[in-house]
Amino acid sequence: MNRDELISQVKNEYARIASAESQQHFHQTTTELTPEAYYENLLSKAISEIGRGTFDNFKSGEEIVNAIANDKSWLSDWK
Repeated sequence: MNRDELISQVKNEYARIASAESQQHFHQTTTELTPEAYYENLLSKAISEIGRGTFDNFKSGEEIVNAIANDKSWLSDWK
């Protein structure tokens, strides 16, 4: 799958997740970020990694989002 398509799918996944969590009034207790800000940060980092080729062997945006959710080390600059 090409990187642009993966980026599009990842954007859609993070938008869906952020929207669902906003409706539940979720807030990151340690950072005080809104769900939108938290997922926007993840999305930005995921897009950077896709551009670097980190996820070239992945088949879908959902697969990338799940990998990042389970292991933030996929993101080289995650703090």
